[in-house]
Amino acid sequence: MTGSDEDVRVVELRTAVARLRRELAAHPAEFSDRGIAEDELAALAAMTIDGAPEVPRLRRSLLLIAGAIGSVSALARGLSDVRNAVDLFGEPPGR
Repeated sequence: MTGSDEDVRVVELRTAVARLRRELAAHPAEFSDRGIAEDELAALAAMTIDGAPEVPRLRRSLLLIAGAIGSVSALARGLSDVRNAVDLFGEPPGR
């Protein structure tokens, strides 16, 4: 927890998502699944507002984002940062 009692994992996820959203917005090339990536990044950003998000939902969004922009090398680092932030939440229960 940070000094403001906010979960450090949530802060990390919020930061990584915001960074990737900016990078995606600035990326000049259009690609067919861009809208999916934008929608899922918006969903991840919304999940960070209410505290600890649901791990299965985080992982689902991550998979959709990776599938949508995984082949865009200019966004690889931002995607990796989001993946690392999601990984901070651990595995969903029952795995």
